[in-house]
Amino acid sequence: MGALPTLLLVFSIFRISIAVDTIALNQVVRDGEILTSAGGSFELGFFSPDDSNRRYLGIWYKKVSTMTVVWVANREIPLNDSSGVLKVTDQGTLAILNGSNTNFILWSSNSSRSARNPTAQLLDSGNLVMKDGNDDNPENFLWQSFDYPCNTLLPGMKLGRNTVTGLDRYLSAWKSVDDPSKGNFTYRLDPSGYPQLILRKGSAVTFRSGPWNGLRFSGFPELGRNPVYTYEFVFNEKEMYFRYELVNSSVVSRLVLNPDGSKQRVNWIDRTHGWILYSSAPMDSCDSYALCGVYGSCNINRSPKCECMEGFVPKFPNDWDMADWSNGCVRSTPLGCQNGEGFVKFSGVKLPDTRNSWFNRSMDLKECAAVCLSNCSCTAYTNLDIRDGGSGCLLWFGDLIDIREFNENGQELYVRMAASELGRSGNFKGKKREWVIVGSVSSLGIILLCLLLTLYLLKKKKLRKKGTMGYNLEGGQKEDVELPLFDFATISKATNHFSIYNKLGEGGFGLVYKGTLQEEQEIAVKRLSKNSGQGLNEFKNEVIYISKLQHRNLVRLLGGCIHDEEKMLIYEYMPNKSLDSFIFDKTRSMELDWNKRFLIINGIARGLLYLHQDSRLRIIHRDLKADNVLLDEEMIPKISDFGIARSFGGNETEANTKRVVGTYGYMSPEYAIDGLYSTKSDVFSFGVLVLEIVSGKRNRGFSHPDHSLNLLGHAWTLYMEGRSMELIDSSVGDIHDLSQVLRLINVGLLCVQCGPDERPSMSSVVLMLSSDSTLPQPKEPGFFTGRGSTSSSGNQGPFSGNGITITMFDGR
Repeated sequence: MGALPTLLLVFSIFRISIAVDTIALNQVVRDGEILTSAGGSFELGFFSPDDSNRRYLGIWYKKVSTMTVVWVANREIPLNDSSGVLKVTDQGTLAILNGSNTNFILWSSNSSRSARNPTAQLLDSGNLVMKDGNDDNPENFLWQSFDYPCNTLLPGMKLGRNTVTGLDRYLSAWKSVDDPSKGNFTYRLDPSGYPQLILRKGSAVTFRSGPWNGLRFSGFPELGRNPVYTYEFVFNEKEMYFRYELVNSSVVSRLVLNPDGSKQRVNWIDRTHGWILYSSAPMDSCDSYALCGVYGSCNINRSPKCECMEGFVPKFPNDWDMADWSNGCVRSTPLGCQNGEGFVKFSGVKLPDTRNSWFNRSMDLKECAAVCLSNCSCTAYTNLDIRDGGSGCLLWFGDLIDIREFNENGQELYVRMAASELGRSGNFKGKKREWVIVGSVSSLGIILLCLLLTLYLLKKKKLRKKGTMGYNLEGGQKEDVELPLFDFATISKATNHFSIYNKLGEGGFGLVYKGTLQEEQEIAVKRLSKNSGQGLNEFKNEVIYISKLQHRNLVRLLGGCIHDEEKMLIYEYMPNKSLDSFIFDKTRSMELDWNKRFLIINGIARGLLYLHQDSRLRIIHRDLKADNVLLDEEMIPKISDFGIARSFGGNETEANTKRVVGTYGYMSPEYAIDGLYSTKSDVFSFGVLVLEIVSGKRNRGFSHPDHSLNLLGHAWTLYMEGRSMELIDSSVGDIHDLSQVLRLINVGLLCVQCGPDERPSMSSVVLMLSSDSTLPQPKEPGFFTGRGSTSSSGNQGPFSGNGITITMFDGR
């Protein structure tokens, strides 16, 4: 034996081939029996990854002499003996049963619909599918293993998301070479900004692919035409995913995420050579995420490998000299948005992290530059697609991070610079550096450009005119808000003269109507009640805050209308209305399976993160609840109603008020009792909302025959007793990944802990939702016990305590 250590991997199976690829209703595959695909490429059966008694149901290559498992069903819950059976149930699902206790389901698939003649088939692609009879249309499959990858991406599998159903197909490494349970590493498509593949260890990013540029991912310069496989990236309104297919079906090739976090493409040669490495990522230390910090660039052929980009200097020079580049670089000359800025082109680079980016497929590069220049928060831009001379627009907001240089197949990046930096000569790591003429546009040119963009938007949306409203923020600061204005006659006609049949609802603000503009655009119109003093304050808040917010998970304000004493706000129309109309309704709640609920929770979390961290104003919503989460036609959640929101500036993290407003059951203890509010107040409300979505029960008015606890107390008690499964709404239906639901309950309980410092930030919450890292055990929640309602009516009911005036909103 040579000097290199050898790892012998023993898979224990007992082969009794049943010579079929399909099992029908109430048929079983017993431990020791093998299901073989029609073409003989794959087998399915029970196996042990070592010489222990742990038994798993898996799929492996039949024609590869070294047994290689590509998918495992019960990876988290192994059998302890050889009594397991795989069965097709009359509910149209697959189930693994313990032979000695057939009432105990160890693992089961889920199904979106019932089937008359459910059958399971192992396809020659390695895909285990559930279908109705002989229907071989993939669109009609009841369930398929390709939707739930483990550590291996096979040809034809999708790595990415279905944005309609919320299905997230991602790779998760084995814990070790002989333990198929989920390890520390995941590789998934991140939908934030412009999508990119991200490798994480727990919640920490270790590598990213960069965005797709039409030919390849920006961070994979080697990806191109080859004799082994073809590939594609699909990104449309319904799906976003990466997929590959083999050029020659006789070739055996797979992409695997190893327990050490390396992602490798390996090809099977023969019994003598075994699996041969074809490509891998990360390739070298420059692939380590953010190695050189913000505005730093990595070149593996240079020593030291990290340098600041031209126009930037190390933030901490002493650390930089000691090869500690983590704090990155800062600008040599600070930006001055109104002092004439432009862009410097850097060539041959891996594009920066796109999680804080924006894109448009129809713009050309000049339009892209103009839009970036007109927004002081925009830091860089480039073409979205580099094919055929380039098209589309990709913008970055905030610091640029995780940039590296390539000798070939790198891209061009245009970075915003102060005017004094534009004329300087210099090279960027030996690459061509150019300054872009758009930086010298005069103030008059900028004004004309903004007017052109405004006219374009007006034409596109057919809005009548633009108006400016001046309102005072807290502290007396006046805020001028530019808002598209509709004329009264247009809105009156759109709502059928504010017909009662067009009424959608009402609140302290006034009435809400559905309307349809001439171009068939549906809108929602909030009409301020003339007798509502509180409503006027809410109107001002909505104008000030939401007009400046743009995020996929926030409701969009289209404009306003002011006519004599009439004041109205016009929003995008949400056909599925509010979340509470689903989760608290016995019939409609059945429309929300677990995937949809998980998607809704994620969307709300990302919307809150934007408000707390990424928006220009750090905004505290103060009234997050199921009623204020609207659902669009694709069930994407949109946070709405900013009538009582407040903003923080500078380093401000919390504030105090003597007038507490909010909804009973969602308010945090420190806010309800002492009038203290912060981002952690919203985190508490989010935690309540998570537990309501999981359970289908309201926190307010919750009752249980065994105790007098509210929903928070009930959930925490079940958690402490290891019975969290009992909290899950029976309307959810089949759940494929029970551990994901239990994780959500844990996150919800962490968010409703009594002390604000004990609760996670929303950035931490988003990471918890998207990773498999170990979570801490929550402490007892705030408002642990049930309390009587402070207001029995549906209207606002003020009461006071500790010198604080409190206005509660009904939670309907």
